Parts: sequence; C-alpha cells; structure tokens
Amino acid sequence: MIKVLSALVLGLLAAPALATDMKAGLWEIRTIKQVVDGQDMQAQMQAMQKQLAALPAAQRKQMEAMMASQGMSMSEGAMRICISEEAARRNAPVLDPEDRCPPRKLTRSGNTVRFELDCVMDGRTARGKGESTFSGNRVHSRMDMTTTGPDGRHTMQTESQMSYLGADCKGLAPVGAKARPK
Repeated sequence: MIKVLSALVLGLLAAPALATDMKAGLWEIRTIKQVVDGQDMQAQMQAMQKQLAALPAAQRKQMEAMMASQGMSMSEGAMRICISEEAARRNAPVLDPEDRCPPRKLTRSGNTVRFELDCVMDGRTARGKGESTFSGNRVHSRMDMTTTGPDGRHTMQTESQMSYLGADCKGLAPVGAKARPK
C-alpha cells in the first residue's frame, strides 16, 4: 500500500509552487483524473482511503503520522499538503515531498508554468512533463509521467485542482524545505 501511495502522491504533487502565485500554508488537492497504465485509478484511490479508515486505530494513527511527517494528510477524497515558505518562494514546482526531484526545465506564459522532470528516486526513473495554471487561491495542474523501476515501466496521467486553505498547516510538516529535520 505504501508503494502505491508514494507513486500516486508524486503524481498529485505536480501542482505546487510558483513563487509569485503560491502561498505558504495548507493546500487541499483534489484529483480530477488519475490514470496509470491506461487504468482509471479513482476507484482504487477511494478504496485505499476506505482501507486507511478501516485500519485499527493504532495502525491508522501510525500511517497518518507518517504522512503528516511528509507534509500530507488524506480526508474525504482529498489530500492536504503544507507548502513551506521556502517552496512558496521558489520558481519551481514541488514534485516530491522530500525535494529530490526538481524540474529540469521551466517555461512561463502569463499565469501558466510548464515543466519537465527527469530524475531517479528510490531506484525508479521518472520522466515527464506538465503544466500548472494559477488563478487566485486555486491551481489547476496536469502531468504526464513515465516511471521505470524494478516493477517495470508505468505511464501516468494526472489532473488535479489545488485550493489554498490558509497559513495554518494544522500540524503537518511543510514540504519543499530542503533542510527539513527527519
């Protein structure tokens, strides 16, 4: 479950952080589309959320604590993420909560930023491109990505909508802070 979650999270995080438009604080991410290897993952994401909710209280708390330490929480079909001040000031998307996959190419046109990624994380190669469009306290993002690793080659198409909830991260660790304590 953790492996699937981390792959899906990478796809969901393609939206953040453009310095002139992104605010530090709590953001909610709603997935509009998540297709992996041609299969719609919305039903699996909902099932995973139900599995998390059905875990014994101690295990659920442990899973929630692990996610919170990485700056994320899940509830009611959405993921919440805390964007650090540092990430909000950067001129680049945050593509991974541990800041290991910076975009290699960025272009801007008005309120839209387009990016490409090409990196290796945890023995997996990730290559892709995407775009994020900013409008007030909302960010609409799309990304196409291919990963290659021990379990083979996988393609992913993701579309998401982010909404700013406020400066208070409600106990979540901020993502995108390079010197974050472990």
